[in-house]
Amino acid sequence: MRRRPGIGGLQNAAAARDQYRLLGENVAKLRTDVLKEQLSTFRSQLEDFARKHKNDIRKNPAFRAQFHEMCAKVGVDPLASNKGFWAELLGIGDFYYELGVQIVDICLATRPHNGGLISLEDLCKLLGQRRKGAREAVSEDDCLRAISKLKVLGNGFEVISVGKKKLVRSVPTELNKDHNEILELAQGQGFVTVDEVQKRFSWSSGRATDALETLLEEGLAMIDDGHRDGRRRYWFPCVSSVSSYAGDTL
Repeated sequence: MRRRPGIGGLQNAAAARDQYRLLGENVAKLRTDVLKEQLSTFRSQLEDFARKHKNDIRKNPAFRAQFHEMCAKVGVDPLASNKGFWAELLGIGDFYYELGVQIVDICLATRPHNGGLISLEDLCKLLGQRRKGAREAVSEDDCLRAISKLKVLGNGFEVISVGKKKLVRSVPTELNKDHNEILELAQGQGFVTVDEVQKRFSWSSGRATDALETLLEEGLAMIDDGHRDGRRRYWFPCVSSVSSYAGDTL
């Protein structure tokens, strides 16, 4: 028969638990202090790195993207404000704010052609044409960071993925699964027909037509009825070539 521990044994066990708890708290605090010290060191080294390579950060998009990754790892956001150390040292806050304004201009200018949905690739091309002669080259990563700052304007500016493409939306249009699948299908040749949509997704004629007409009403599609086969083409500028509206934009 097992004997129950006496009062003294219970007290000793409780005291041991308290010691283990205190030891655990001290170890956790020590680790936290060490991590804080390491983080402070990393941030200091990051500032030194930024001072040394500020010209590369400003002029080289790939180098700039890597710099942002380094900042994220130590909890630094150089774009959090256009004032302070990072703005004074690098001026990248002002760079992204300027980029954001130019992105808004391009999205507004191309909206009559694409309904407020433009591929990230085309947006970057148009941005590059507009910024000819600028000191800083612009990458897709730069565009994405600038667009992320446009969220303060409310609903309407965001990046969505459709198939292999990233599309920039500048109007608060809600796209459902049917719409996304049609846009992905249109990436092949820039347009779709009702028959193609039916065949590809095994939809009824009504479902295919309803989804396409909704995209047409939202300004995301254009129709082309000038073909001998009599089949209406629904063209989608957001997944077509940028050349069709580049001249009007710039």
